[in-house]
Amino acid sequence: MLYYLFSYLDRAFDLPGAGLFKYISFRAGMAGIISLLIGMAFGEKVICYLRRKQVGETIRELGLQGQSEKKGTPTMGGIIIIAAILIPVLLFARLTNVYIVLLLITTIIAGLIGFADDYIKVFLKNKEGLRGRVKIIGQVTIGIVVGTTLYFNQYVVVRQYKVKVNTENVMQAIRQGKFADVKATTTTIPFVKDNELNYADFWPLPNDKLLWVFYVAVVTFIITAISNGANLTDGLDGLAAGVSAIVGLTLAILAYLSGNVLTAQYLNIMYLPYTGELSIFCLAFVGACIGFLWYNSYPAQVFMGDTGSLTLGALIAVIAISIRKELLLPVMCGVFLVENLSVMIQVGYFKYTKRKYGEGKRIFLMAPLHHHYQKKGLHEVKIVNRFLIVQVLLGLFTVISLKIR
Repeated sequence: MLYYLFSYLDRAFDLPGAGLFKYISFRAGMAGIISLLIGMAFGEKVICYLRRKQVGETIRELGLQGQSEKKGTPTMGGIIIIAAILIPVLLFARLTNVYIVLLLITTIIAGLIGFADDYIKVFLKNKEGLRGRVKIIGQVTIGIVVGTTLYFNQYVVVRQYKVKVNTENVMQAIRQGKFADVKATTTTIPFVKDNELNYADFWPLPNDKLLWVFYVAVVTFIITAISNGANLTDGLDGLAAGVSAIVGLTLAILAYLSGNVLTAQYLNIMYLPYTGELSIFCLAFVGACIGFLWYNSYPAQVFMGDTGSLTLGALIAVIAISIRKELLLPVMCGVFLVENLSVMIQVGYFKYTKRKYGEGKRIFLMAPLHHHYQKKGLHEVKIVNRFLIVQVLLGLFTVISLKIR
């Protein structure tokens, strides 16, 4: 909203300083700062409200160190994260941008799914929460909305040049109209020289008939996987929020590079018109996670619950898909991936050994993986710090992968 207000004031009255709102870098920085301040300033009020309503975490006895101390800690703190994201985005982003609209819709739907799950656990005293089938339906809904929009919307395009361009003459080519913004289901393949892949190449039917169904299925799978990965990671104080903040910052860099015609040409990556605006959302996302960490770091005063974790995972997936970097997610979200795999391996191996030997065996002391290290006697602060260090390395490797081919 402020973008439109100051754009008008700049045009109509030449108001000093109003022109700053034309720059994505300024608006992204402001969104990050405001988001952080909202999380820090209003987080305590939300926590006090949750305490008054007795919205406390119910702890299952798993024999983990420090587990009993967490009983009664307010949950559903994801409300803080959602508010800290939405308010700055509404203030500083261009609300007509298709990518921003998609992320706002994703935030609302994923937030409602997580909120319903937490509500059932806390107020209806049902530890199972929302049925898995209902969660999947919600995530599939997000996948359908995101996938169909990205496939059919006229503003979701990739720029192709009609002449050979470099960093020096790219602007000249644009001024002369020697380019075309085309619809394509193209994405980025990391670590290879010819780093573009088209989903249409894997579709057997002619003329891309029903290709959108395949594309939507892929998008839905990615959103579901990352969302559940973030949910599984939310088991130690500060872990999910810290990992999400690092991933969000990585995505902000990738979105800015992909949405800037000069940097995209210099790095020889796809230039995606209108995606630069995503860096505003990404920095609001980062600010919200860090602001939440103010209260969620050990010993946590509040937990994000599924309200926060499902939303964070869904947003990460949608942003990565929007900037055509979804194939980088296994590296970028390595911690989420390992947490997910540890559960799948544990459950799969237990069922296999029980069927074959009559007694289920385990590979890990406990899954997800962070609980395995707790069982080994490591303090959760050390586990969280080490996971965050690994995530920083993964984030750096993701960014430099743009030049590793």
